[in-house]
Amino acid sequence: MIYGIGTDICDIRRIRASLERHGDRFAERVLGPSELATWRARGARWPDRGIRYLATRFSAKEAFSKAIGLGIRTPMAWSLCEILNQPSGKPAIVLHAGLKEWFEARHLSAHVTVTDETDYAVTFVVVEQNPP
Repeated sequence: MIYGIGTDICDIRRIRASLERHGDRFAERVLGPSELATWRARGARWPDRGIRYLATRFSAKEAFSKAIGLGIRTPMAWSLCEILNQPSGKPAIVLHAGLKEWFEARHLSAHVTVTDETDYAVTFVVVEQNPP
């Protein structure tokens, strides 16, 4: 059964401006540890690709927070929700700490898709409630 859906569109230029204004602190607030490592590696090699990566993760977390109906408030926190790629390249939502416990207690599972173009990143998330 569908528990919730969420979608988000993020202006990549806005993410670029936030990075210019706040530096790495912005990325460190939004990204979890594994995402942060990927962002740093991509950004070091291809700066624009690093910014697009950050924008897709920001968008995905916004869409996920809408799908679970919490917005960005406890137990939802930016760093407790990571969007990591499986070996196939498919994005997956990986949760940590209290958010993971909250999610699992409700028997939820999530599906996410992300895409980006020159100026925008877009995400769609479907959260299902599974029988216990």
